[in-house]
Amino acid sequence: MRTATKIINPEDYILSALSPEERLDSASKIARESFKKTGLTLKDIDSAVKRIRRKGYEGKRQGSR
Repeated sequence: MRTATKIINPEDYILSALSPEERLDSASKIARESFKKTGLTLKDIDSAVKRIRRKGYEGKRQGSR
């Protein structure tokens, strides 16, 4: 009888080990690096990240009431 093994993608594991806030920080760092060579300014990227964080935190606050 063969043993069932599951192949784990290391990237999925690393992300699952992070807290939601750490995931957002990682995503913002990736976005900064990804858009480094575009016409977007760092201010544009930071404002987009802040909007996304606000939406994420609003969902938490409404869910905890």
